[in-house]
Amino acid sequence: MSIGVSEIKEIRKKLGLTQFQLAKRANVSQSLIAKIEAGRLDPTYSNAVKIFDALREMSSREELKAEQIMNPSIISVRPSALIREAIKKMRRHGFSQLPVIEEHKAVGMISESIILDSLIKHEGKKAEDIMESAPPVISSDAVLSAVSNILKFFQMALVSRKGKLVGVITKTDLLAKLYRSA
Repeated sequence: MSIGVSEIKEIRKKLGLTQFQLAKRANVSQSLIAKIEAGRLDPTYSNAVKIFDALREMSSREELKAEQIMNPSIISVRPSALIREAIKKMRRHGFSQLPVIEEHKAVGMISESIILDSLIKHEGKKAEDIMESAPPVISSDAVLSAVSNILKFFQMALVSRKGKLVGVITKTDLLAKLYRSA
């Protein structure tokens, strides 16, 4: 099945791209994209190839799975861990949040903000005293768009396969993966 020039706008919008983003990826001007989409200009063969190659590459990114993005090393704390221990782990690994895991299940999450609030209020000595709700757990088969949408609302997502936690994805992991493939 071949794709026509008239379908560029529809494909671009399905991929969630602006005209500027597509133009940048295809190495053409944004005004060229606008004129093509409005039907005021037929692109040269070389420009059409650039645009369709960019669209094809961007649509193949949608096929990335959580398993390809995740960090398989889950750095976490137990609910009984002292806040001091959580701070040390966060500093050692350069993380701003950690999942709280007990018996291979996420039971909560602590972050720098939560720790600061608890220290100011002199509350809690252990992770379980101050933790927030557990981060979402997603399937290792979750597609990039789903992962991206989840990370708009959560600091991290844990990844599971067959009911077992196998990794973690943060916004930083996602951006690093996309940047490497860009």
